[in-house]
Amino acid sequence: MQKLAQEIVQHTLFERFIIAVILISAVLIGLETSADIMSKYGGWIHLGNQLVLTIFIIEAVVKIYAVAPKLSGYFGKGWNIFDFSIILLALLPSTGEFAMIARLARLLRVLRLISALPELRLIVATLMRSIPSMGNIMLLMSVIFYIYAVAGQQLFHEHDPEHWHNIGISLLTLFRIVTLEDWTDVMYTAMQLNPYSWIYFVSFVILGTFVIINLFIAVVINNLDEAKQERLNEMRTPPSRDDLLKELSETQKALKALSRQLANKDIDSLTKK
Repeated sequence: MQKLAQEIVQHTLFERFIIAVILISAVLIGLETSADIMSKYGGWIHLGNQLVLTIFIIEAVVKIYAVAPKLSGYFGKGWNIFDFSIILLALLPSTGEFAMIARLARLLRVLRLISALPELRLIVATLMRSIPSMGNIMLLMSVIFYIYAVAGQQLFHEHDPEHWHNIGISLLTLFRIVTLEDWTDVMYTAMQLNPYSWIYFVSFVILGTFVIINLFIAVVINNLDEAKQERLNEMRTPPSRDDLLKELSETQKALKALSRQLANKDIDSLTKK
């Protein structure tokens, strides 16, 4: 039975079925936001949610049974712990003080799509690996923001106090500029004071937008390549003892067959002489 459970868990159809159930769960959650639909089909939607939860519980039980008694084979993987936690939260009663938590738990079921698709897991792993490097880039970006915020406050606070009144407002203005959202309006207002103010804004846009964003992209792409390589290395599992013995046995049979052919050739050559 355990071998059958392992085959079920590893089968492609099982993975696709779970993905389909997650998508159905997402649709049901979306339908719950409509008061008209809930008034007409609320009972069916509730039944669908219970059925989805039951399928998720059965999936977890089958996966745990497939690796039993070594539970580390299931709980040793972060994504399995994530799925199991969502199931536990979904078991909370949907009434009383836990009603809001239960609703949020149903919403978290949509996140299971990440753990169900290897490609999404790879992207999330890449983002997690990129956090330390992104921290250094954020530090660099903070230094640039601080310098430009102080400079902008000193240059433009009297002419345009709405955007440069103090360092806090200046930082918010720079954030608006770095998102490229109507930043030219702020620049044109500053240029009324000094026509060369465009140098300040253009230099900040180049540093804050193009350079920093390209650094973020470079870090993510580099970590994505490393994550892909690690995944390939994991897929290249070393041969087991049974595989080695089977290959050795086949090699011995081939050698015996070759030795018999050579012996027959020697006998034929001797008879001809």
